[in-house]
Parts: sequence; structure tokens; C-alpha cells
Amino acid sequence: MPFEADLADALDRTTNSLEPDLPALLSGAVQRGRSRRRRRSAGVIAGAGACAVIAGAAALVFPGALAGSRPAGSDMETVALAVPRSAITGDQMIQALEQTLPGGRFSQVTGQSNNPSDPHGGYVANGGLVVDDGHGASFVGVSAVRLKLPLKDGDGLSCERTPARAAGDTCTLSELPSSAAIPGGAVVMSEQDAAEQPARADTARRWTVTVTLKSTGAQLQLVQWNSTGGGSGSDTPKPTRAAPPLSEQQVVAALTGAVWAPILGAVG
Repeated sequence: MPFEADLADALDRTTNSLEPDLPALLSGAVQRGRSRRRRRSAGVIAGAGACAVIAGAAALVFPGALAGSRPAGSDMETVALAVPRSAITGDQMIQALEQTLPGGRFSQVTGQSNNPSDPHGGYVANGGLVVDDGHGASFVGVSAVRLKLPLKDGDGLSCERTPARAAGDTCTLSELPSSAAIPGGAVVMSEQDAAEQPARADTARRWTVTVTLKSTGAQLQLVQWNSTGGGSGSDTPKPTRAAPPLSEQQVVAALTGAVWAPILGAVG
């Protein structure tokens, strides 16, 4: 089930950082979340057949969304989440995602709202779909969350990881200067990793870009697969294309542009 695998990381990011005054959020999701800081911004969802999983998981807490668990004994830094400033609907996330991928044909569309007034409703909004732009179908998912200030080394803010990344997996960190669109600037983390190791020619890959505003903690994370769904290992659908629909530069421009500005404002 695509959506479920990548959503796991988003759950991890949230559950890892639940505060003592939100004990209700710990139920269920904590068991998965505490096993690791997260699979580094896998950021979102991984496919379409898991609406029920998303709804249930988000009801507990809810990017970071994406797959696997950290081995016992590995270092783990929790990432504190802040309450979003206003509600974002799943439809808003879907519409923004579709506008980010113009000209494509969409299927397996799913979305999840956040609910700032009720922790049980989740603090993360997300959307996902399969897009076919004529170069092969690709699953694309996005999540929106707000980190607590001051920002610390954690989800979407550092490429350091324990255990070390597998051969061929990459992570780069950069910063965007302050501007009218992003007052105070932003941290950008870009990752690429294979669904299984050792990777083969027919192994699906995932591209993740995480943009975090330094002034508010608002964070958007967009995940693209070169297959029709996310996952881990042999359960992941085989590649349908060589590269994702959008380049890293296109993703950053989109997430800091007019389409996503209302969502960044609502989150942060």
C-alpha cells in the first residue's frame, strides 16, 4: 500500500516529538515513531490505497511520512512540533499539488486535513497522487507541518544520520536567503535514496525535498518516486521512469512560490 510506507516517516517525525501535555497523541503511533528520528524526510505519503491508514494515523498525531525503523541503540533526536496557526484541508493540499504538476493526468488522489484545535486530528496536513506527465507514472506526496522555534538539528534540518546512508543514497543541505516570499530565509534539504539495498537497475528511487522557514518553523516536504508508489524493499513498485517529474530546483521554486504561500502561512 503505497501511501502507508512513506507516511510512516511523517508519523515518526510527529510522534517522536510529542510533548508531555499531549498524552493522547502517544497512543499507538509512538511505538512506530520512537524507533527512529525518521527516515530523513521521506516526507510524506507513499501511495494511494492507504486513506484509512492515514486517517487513523493522523487522528493519533500524524511528514514526514515515509518508511522503516531505526535499530535499537541508534542515536535519536526528537523534533518538536508546534500547533499550526490555522486549519488546512486535504483538498487544499491536493489542489496545490496538482497546480505544482501542471499538464499531468492524476489518479489515486488522497489528502488529509490537519486540525489545530484538536490534537487528535493531527498537526500535519498531507496530500498524494500518482501523476502521469507522458514520461511514466510517478507517485508524488507532500506534507505541511510546523516545527517549534528555535529550530534544532532534526527532521529536515541535517543530513547526519545513524546508521550511515547506504551507498548511492545522497543528501545535501543548503539555505535560501531572506526575501519577500520567505522572510528570514529557509533551510533546504534534498535527498535521494533507493527502495532497497543493494540497489539494482530495477530498484525504485525516491527524491525528497524539505523546505523549512527559519522565521516561523513552517515546513513543506515533497516526495517523488520514479514508480507508482512508495515503500521499502521488494514491495515497492518497479520504476516507470528514470527521473522524477520535477527537478530539485523546480520543487524548491514551487514550494516557496505563490501556490504554496497560503499553506505555508496557515502552517506557520
